[in-house]
Amino acid sequence: MSKKLFILMAVMMLATLILTACGGAAAEDCSSEDVLCIGLVTDVGEVDDKSFNQSAWEGAQEAAAKYGALKVEYIETKDAKDYGPNMQLFLDEGYDIIITVGFAMGEATDIAAGENPDTWFIGVDQWPSGDNVNFTGLVFNEDHSGFLAGALAAMMSESGVLAGVYGTDLIPPVVAFKEGYEAGAAYINPDIQVISTYHPGGMDVAFTDPEWGATTAAQAIDNGADVVFGAGGKTGNGAIIEAAGYDGVYCIGVDSDQWFTVPEAHPCLISSAMKLITPGIVDMIDLWVEGTPPEFVFFGGAGLAPFHDFESVIPADVQSQLDDLAAGLADGSITTGYGQ
Repeated sequence: MSKKLFILMAVMMLATLILTACGGAAAEDCSSEDVLCIGLVTDVGEVDDKSFNQSAWEGAQEAAAKYGALKVEYIETKDAKDYGPNMQLFLDEGYDIIITVGFAMGEATDIAAGENPDTWFIGVDQWPSGDNVNFTGLVFNEDHSGFLAGALAAMMSESGVLAGVYGTDLIPPVVAFKEGYEAGAAYINPDIQVISTYHPGGMDVAFTDPEWGATTAAQAIDNGADVVFGAGGKTGNGAIIEAAGYDGVYCIGVDSDQWFTVPEAHPCLISSAMKLITPGIVDMIDLWVEGTPPEFVFFGGAGLAPFHDFESVIPADVQSQLDDLAAGLADGSITTGYGQ
């Protein structure tokens, strides 16, 4: 074989290898039918908020691992005008499922779903218009878990004064937590005082201001509050971390079991008013994989987190009463009054 012919054959073999490699890459592109790609877009906020966004991201990761997804990625939105463009980044790559997190993203998600019928959209804390069968909202009875948190707070309070530190009242789930908390506290003690404070800023800052949360909690404690409920992302985290610095003050977290995500609050954290976001997302993707994705809305679980190190501190009769209240909320014999 001549050297010239050998070189020619070598070049042809190399070209074949390159084409094969390119073909293999194409076969594993997100647009291929035999792979799964999951994207998540946050509202204006960070994915490591140790609460709402983080729980959604953990759900996406868990589902991706369960089904061997090719890709699972997130985008943090910095400005509300970027909701659509951020989703489009995943759409351009052919992602199968796009999860958008937060009530404020509902309209933009509905629009994107209408324009992209082959992609399934999950909107956490969103109520779809119903026009698009490929858009399902993951929603929760926040007033129920808030009610149980308020009842626990009232039964554990010595001063008869409670505090609630919240994100903006522009977000209905935040309002549901507050209203439920106050109703649960009043159910136990009609004379109880609840100092409830919403963040005064807009959605761009209301959930990312731990300093304000800490200051607001400190003011409430100075006014006699001995249980602090923080419900507002990093803002709420600031409140419960602040409460941990006071003797005789308990605190309650929100969204996820914050015993695992906010260890700084361990000295006061008796429980968390949970929205089971992580398993809710996994359950929804299970149904999608089975070919029966839920339509319109899917109700995730809500309730109190375990008491962890406070298991022996919470009296047995308090724990029993909380179980009874949870059962009553579930069967409708007890109502929170929210939305009625």
